[in-house]
Amino acid sequence: MQVSQTAPGTCALSVVIPVYNEEAGLDALIERVTAAARANFGERYEFILVNDGSKDASWARICAAAERDPRIVAINLARNHGHQLALTAGLHHVRGELVFVLDADLQDPPELLGPMLAKLREGHDVVYGQRVKRHGETAFKRGTAALFYRLLDKLVDTRIPQDTGDFRLMTRRVVEQLNAMPERYRFIRGLVAFIGFSQVPFPYERDPRFAGETNYPLRKMMALAIDAVTSFSVVPLRFASHLGMLFGLAGLASLAFIGWVWLQGGTVQGWASLAALILIMGSVQLLVLGVFGEYLGRMYMEGKHRPLFIVAEVRRHPVAANAEDAAEEAGEAVRVAG
Repeated sequence: MQVSQTAPGTCALSVVIPVYNEEAGLDALIERVTAAARANFGERYEFILVNDGSKDASWARICAAAERDPRIVAINLARNHGHQLALTAGLHHVRGELVFVLDADLQDPPELLGPMLAKLREGHDVVYGQRVKRHGETAFKRGTAALFYRLLDKLVDTRIPQDTGDFRLMTRRVVEQLNAMPERYRFIRGLVAFIGFSQVPFPYERDPRFAGETNYPLRKMMALAIDAVTSFSVVPLRFASHLGMLFGLAGLASLAFIGWVWLQGGTVQGWASLAALILIMGSVQLLVLGVFGEYLGRMYMEGKHRPLFIVAEVRRHPVAANAEDAAEEAGEAVRVAG
């Protein structure tokens, strides 16, 4: 898709960033993102910061920035919904023709907006950042991330690019399709891959975290991995069936062996081995029930149709708020006249 030329004065770019306990790095984040957006779009951009129930002074800093700059939109969620739903909330508020997504920790350099924009204008709808190096991360995290993406590639039908996060530049039509997906357990990089259109990688080196500590400990990484697998694959359910067949065959083989020993006039010894087999079978049954329970629980939660996120407050600079109200009134007048 060729990116059309946006008329002067309209919003050409929306930058969406979820924020959770990023007080220490917010000023640097706003400064660098603003510089990158202005260098490529002049004043025709908006900067959407979504506060995901931060416990520090992140929301106060975001509000202060919105009071200074009419291009900054401050969104405060009613509670902590998690990174993927906070990002979803920001994507539901975009007005730009293009949407640039990155994290608040500055590991994904905002200065890459220009080169990614040039790549997009070659006729693509999504340019996603693909990490060739991950500076400042432990060997354990790099290793588990590499293993996860390669295992995920074997499990799912939709091809999800390896070594990628949510750092990407997208056209508006991709975002509209993404917003139309109502599922709660969201793995956004997978959903974008599922949408299709023309998508290309942009190799880059990921920087160390600018300030503070990671908001993605092992527990959250495991939860995201489970969301990814259960959202795009039924292989675990098939694995449960295959495991049952395997142990059934093993049981028949054991029964045949016992029968053969009995016909020979012998007796199969080994109370300890029998107890071990019972424990193994019990654990396998619980594992299979857990897999089915994970899918069933997600179906139960999806069936409630609760809102994905709840916005407590949206703040804009008075100039931006007045301009938006005027635009809405003009649009309403056009509809009435029509």
